[in-house]
Amino acid sequence: MEVFSIAILLFSFLLLLSIGTPVAWSIIISSLFTLFVSIPFLPALTTISQRMATGIDSFALLAIPFFILSGELMNSGGVAQRLVAFAKALVGFLPGGLALINIISAMLMGSVAGSAMASASAMGSILGPEMEKEGYSRGFGVAINITSATTGLVIPPSNILIVYSLASGGASIAALFLAGYIPGILTGLFLMIVAMSWAKKKNLKTGKREPLKKVLNSFVQAFPSLMLLFVVIGGIVSGVFTATEASAIAVIYTLVLGFFYKEITLKSLPNILLKSSITTSVVMFLIGASMSMSWVLSFENIPEMISSGILSLSDNKIVILLLINLTLLFVGIFMDMTPAVLIFTPIFLPIVTQLGIDPVHFGIIMILNLCIGLCTPPVGSVLFVGVGVANTSIQKVIKPLIPLFLAMIVSLLLVTYIPALSLWLPSIFDL
Repeated sequence: MEVFSIAILLFSFLLLLSIGTPVAWSIIISSLFTLFVSIPFLPALTTISQRMATGIDSFALLAIPFFILSGELMNSGGVAQRLVAFAKALVGFLPGGLALINIISAMLMGSVAGSAMASASAMGSILGPEMEKEGYSRGFGVAINITSATTGLVIPPSNILIVYSLASGGASIAALFLAGYIPGILTGLFLMIVAMSWAKKKNLKTGKREPLKKVLNSFVQAFPSLMLLFVVIGGIVSGVFTATEASAIAVIYTLVLGFFYKEITLKSLPNILLKSSITTSVVMFLIGASMSMSWVLSFENIPEMISSGILSLSDNKIVILLLINLTLLFVGIFMDMTPAVLIFTPIFLPIVTQLGIDPVHFGIIMILNLCIGLCTPPVGSVLFVGVGVANTSIQKVIKPLIPLFLAMIVSLLLVTYIPALSLWLPSIFDL
């Protein structure tokens, strides 16, 4: 029965995606088809509806709309320009300076805004035309932009880490936030190495080294934005407030900051609220749909079957982690990150915990893995944002993406097999 259920689930899901059905509806409909194997039509329909509603009935998930709103306020409040100026003062004189500026700015913007798409949109608009003027091909500029934008999903505060905490059954959000710093920065460094090598190969000109006074001045300009990280992460780690409370504080902070920079006005607020509401509704609908599929998988005993199947192949931790990584890389090509985390965490987490792998460590592995999928067709949301902002085609971006993909995979393998890269910071704070 389980094999038959898996076949129906996979076939219906892939068929729906192939004909252009939105991901959330593909998840819901394929879950319904799978449930029809075991129970009648009306109870199946009622069950899916209930599971969608109860799936988003979580206090921890309240943090997501607040962080989305704070990210939208950041994106509209002149933060991106100040972060770019700071990054330019730091690394603008190195080979591939503009590409490095893009990567560092995306890491900073992603971490304060918590959104890869917001980062890709902002950096693509600001730096894309400048990179073309300096001789960078448009395809390479987009490739740098979209891959670096995903680092903000690992460097906290990150909505997807909150989603993983929910899917894992209670992994500490504070520990996950701290665990993301080193892997996120490491990924950024590998991307910078690729960018510098490409710039040297193309013999692109470099900028001038900025005087210390200008570096300090750009830091002062960016400091209020960067302080959000200390306020949010510091408050969570020290136990002053929860992640949900921190997200509300982030909204107040970014709103005050936007008014302080005079980039946000009372007139612009309704549009910001509308955009964040639309994004929130899409994310929460995906979460509800994914939770329904996760329940169907559990009801049909599919996770147990997959777990026993994988463990029957090998009991070697290195081999198992490699198999899971390959599976998640494949999943990331066809599925957005949020549903992938909610559906596959209950499947793979019991396997890795049996092997003695920390749930926090596995969470970072999973997010890093699925970040690569955000940059690949056919459902790579960050890829489509980057291509749309640059007004180019996916075909022109694929070739320059390959070395950047390899850099991300090297980072993923290091994080996978060196647990200290993820667990060292949380251990310092006894998390």
